[in-house]
Order: sequence, then C-alpha cells, then structure tokens
Amino acid sequence: MRVFVTGATGWVGSAVVSDLIASGHQVLGLTRSEEGARALAAAGAEIHHGSLEDLESLKSGAAQADGVIHTAFNHDFSKFAENGAAEGRAIEALGAALEGSDRPLIVSSGVALMAPGRLVTEEDTRPADAPIPRDPEGAVARLAARGVRATTVRLSPSVHGHGDHGFVPILIGIAREKGVSAYIGDGLNHWPGVHRLDAARVYRLALERGAAGGPFHAVAEEGVPFKEIAEVIGRRLNIPVVSKSPGEAGEHFGWFSMFAGIDVRASSARTRSLLGWKPEQPGLIADLDHPAYFTQ
Repeated sequence: MRVFVTGATGWVGSAVVSDLIASGHQVLGLTRSEEGARALAAAGAEIHHGSLEDLESLKSGAAQADGVIHTAFNHDFSKFAENGAAEGRAIEALGAALEGSDRPLIVSSGVALMAPGRLVTEEDTRPADAPIPRDPEGAVARLAARGVRATTVRLSPSVHGHGDHGFVPILIGIAREKGVSAYIGDGLNHWPGVHRLDAARVYRLALERGAAGGPFHAVAEEGVPFKEIAEVIGRRLNIPVVSKSPGEAGEHFGWFSMFAGIDVRASSARTRSLLGWKPEQPGLIADLDHPAYFTQ
C-alpha cells in the first residue's frame, strides 16, 4: 500500500513510518520543514510538504494514498483547546478525501480518560463529560457515519522508548526541579504503557485490516502503578521519593497534576486477538530504568 502519514517525523509517527517501510509498504510523509524532509528521505519515505493547518495539503496527501495514518498533534498544552479544534478540522479534511472509497483512515487517540478507575476495553466509548477538549474519537465517529472506513488506535499514556519526550521525561524534569520524585496519595493509580515500536505495529496491522474491528488499543501493560515509576526516577536521580496529598499535587506537578493523578487500566485483549499483535519490547519500568532516560 501507499500510505500517507501525518506526524511522520514525530515520536510515534517516525516509528510507524519505519515499520510500514520494513513491511513492504510505501510511505508518503507529511512535513512542514526541510529538516523533516531530510529525515523522511533518510527513512526511505516520499515527502509531502504541508501541515495540519493547511487542509488542502492534507486532502492532497490523502488523495494520493491507499490509506492514511494520522499521528500528528500539537502538544502545546497552553493552547490545548485550540489545538484540539485544529485536529478535528484536520481529521475531517483527511476523511473528506477518502469518502466514497474503501481506503482506510487510522487516527490516534488515547485510553487515559476513557473510563478512569476501571479496566477500559475497546468496546468503551469516550464519556461525554471527558475533561479535555481534544476529541479525535468524535471526529472519527462522524466520518464513519458517512461511510468512511475510519477508526482509532488508542495509545497508552506512556508511549515509551529511548529518546522519549512524553509524559515520563516531564516527570523526570519535575523531579529534577523539585529535588524529590513524587506520587499522589498511595501512588497506586495506574498508567498503561506501550513501547513505541510495539505501538507502531498496531497502526500497521489495523491499516492492513482495512480499519475493520476498531478501535484498537496500543497497550502492552494494563496499568503500571505510578509509585513504581516515581521510585525508578528517584533512584536514578538519587533523590527522595515522597507522597504528595491531592491538595499538594497541584503545587508540585503544576499543569501536569491531572495526568499524574490519572488512574486507568486498559485491556488490549481484543486488539491482540483481531490483529495477532503481541508486544515484544521491554515494559515501562524496565525501559525507564536505563541511563538513556536520564541523559536526555
């Protein structure tokens, strides 16, 4: 297949590009910079200049492809609502280019806020009162209602691996700044985890299946206790590991306190069965307990 990939030079997207090419597919990668173009060329992908804000570039890329994988998102949390709205417009543009065909669209989502406090399965839907403005699931549902073969890959809160610049490095940065590695309460709230290389295969397998049977869960570990993450960070930085009360969490973690307090466990049993997916990379704690995470 010839696959159009947005976010093709990003943390997840670059792994998806490599996995697709290694499996014999052709990749048309979206980039807005010359640096990104060079990275895509080095990976063996074709280059498509454009951006999430340039909806015509998205439509043009999708029109040239047998399927689309959307991994791009602007993670500037100071403009989260604005970025969520922009993502919705981007998904709509991609879907419009595929409407009336059997070409699949795979969109990135997450499990973090699907059903806090209980096991999330692929059958769960996003709650109407979810406390964040980003809603790729809603955009996909609207496209599916128009006959577009669209679905989501729901990512774990931690998509880890050496070179990670997501949630765990944010925690490491906060611990360095504060001089303690903290957890909230008893620290037994859970974060599902997946290695980026394992996550990339979920996208490819979902695409090869024609997006049928989704959403899919890129979840290798159902839920890692947050305290275990804090303990590895404390040991590696040689700083105390401490509990913070819910009232203290805002001061310690700042804007990240909502994510630090997430308690979610997620199953990928249906994804594994449908796609024949089996995670092969190290788990979150084993991966985190490595010097590479602390020399970035």
